[in-house]
This record gives sequence, C-alpha cells and structure tokens, in this order.
Amino acid sequence: MKLRTLFGGAVAAAGAAVVSNRLLASRAGELENPLPGVERSYRWRGMDVSYTAAGDPADPDLLLVHGIHAAASSYEFRPIFDALAEEFHVVAVDLPGFGRSDRPPLVYSAELYTAFLREFAADVLEEPAVIASSLSASFAAAAASGGGFSRLVLICPTDDGGTDRPWLRTLLRSPVVGTALFNLLASKPAVEYFLATDGYYDGDAVEASEVDYAWRSAHRPGARFAPASLLSGALDPELTLVEAIEAADVPATLVWGREAERRPLREGRRLAEDADLDLIVVDYATLLPHAERPADVLAGLDGELAETEE
Repeated sequence: MKLRTLFGGAVAAAGAAVVSNRLLASRAGELENPLPGVERSYRWRGMDVSYTAAGDPADPDLLLVHGIHAAASSYEFRPIFDALAEEFHVVAVDLPGFGRSDRPPLVYSAELYTAFLREFAADVLEEPAVIASSLSASFAAAAASGGGFSRLVLICPTDDGGTDRPWLRTLLRSPVVGTALFNLLASKPAVEYFLATDGYYDGDAVEASEVDYAWRSAHRPGARFAPASLLSGALDPELTLVEAIEAADVPATLVWGREAERRPLREGRRLAEDADLDLIVVDYATLLPHAERPADVLAGLDGELAETEE
C-alpha cells in the first residue's frame, strides 16, 4: 500500500511538473527584437542565429557580444546601441542558445562559441572592433587570435565558468525534471535578484521591462541547454584570459564596475597589469556598467573607439 501511494505521488508530481512547464512556456509568448535596427539571420551549423544591425554600413564595424547567464541576450546592449550606431556600423548578436537565436540540444562549449564568433565576423563583418562582456569576452579574445578583429573591449571579463559538474548538465538537460529545475533557476524573482545584486549597483535601477524580457528569453524552447553547459563548467575556455589576449595581438581595453563583487575590481587591476592593458573603471556600477552607466562607459571608450574609426 505504501509503495503504491509513493508511486502514485511520484506520478502526480511528474504530471504537475509537465503541466507547470507547459504553462510557463505558453505564458512567455513570442520574444520580440529588443533593439532598433534591421534584424537578420545568419545560418551556422544548422542553426539560425539572430542579429541586429544599425548605423551606416560604410562606417567601421563594431560587434556587440552579450554575456552568458540563464537569461542572456543582446538586450544587454540596449542602453548604448543607438549611441554607438551614430559612429559605427553596429551589429549585436544573440549567441547560439540564447535570445532570439536557435537553441538546439547541443553540449555547448567554449570552442563552439569561439568558432562561431570567428566565422560570424569573417562572413558578416569586416575586421570589426568587439565589445564583449563576462565569459563571452574570453570567447572573443580567443577568436581574435585567428585574426579578423581590429580591437577588443572586454567588460568585466572572466575565463572561469564554474566548477566542473557534468552531472548537473545531465540533470538540467532531462525533459521534465531538468525543465522544472531550470524554471526555478530562471524564475522572475531569480532573474530580478541577479540583476539587482550582481548586474546593477543600484537595484532600484532595474526596470520591470528588463526583468520581463529576460524571463521570457529564459522560457523559450530549448532555453536550458546552453545554461546547463555553463552551470556544469563546460564553457571554460582552454586559454586563460591573459594567454588569449596576448595571442590575439590586437589593442584591448578593460571596462570594470568599481563596486563589482562577483568579479571584484582587484581582478581587473591584476588582469590589466598582467596583460598590459588600459583599464576603465566605472563608478557606481558592477558587472553591467554599460547597462547601468551607459554615458560613463561611452565617455570612457570615446578615445579607444576613435582609434578604431581612424
């Protein structure tokens, strides 16, 4: 009797999880393009990768690459996109597995994202400068080692995606339990907490529209697969940031939020010293200074990007 009760409870829980997962997916709805400009699609290894272009195509190319987290997308660059498009031909991409791009059930890796950035830049752009944040900055630096980039701007970069936990990737990839667990990790309270504590210095500056877009992005079909690789440590690059930057052999600049705690400023100072880089420190900002303090970031990069224009 007890075994039958336990089995019945497990079946009921699984059924409830399935219903809940489907309900959340239906509530998320369609994900609109968050950026002004022309949206295009790039076919790569069987995937349709979405990107938005703006500005005069005759101007120097500038590629924007968002960071990696459960709800990541090119929305991250919304506060600086228009201003950059006044001087550059700007392209902001949703990486495979994120945003409006396809999210197939791949085992995502640093090598995959490095290869994508290298090939996307070669096919779509002409020796672009690159602004990339968080873990994507290490992918951009590694991609630059093959040539084809003119400059790197790395915002709070890291080369450490976390402890190697392959069991966690397997769990999150499972259809019912994995989806339910990921829905908890990417719930609206969890998204808002991340943005308010790690992304922004002033949590009150996080707008409800940004939380809503991030939540809906994290509930598109296949949304859990790329973050599963992140949380399992599978996105750690082979080269350290210093090694990748040195191998790239292009001008590079660091941008850091002074109040960042997850990746404190002392890490930025050490990286700047080890790799002999300029470091722009943005006050009253953490991991997303370009989102919270766009005017300060643009002013700090004015001289750096002017060299690219020339």
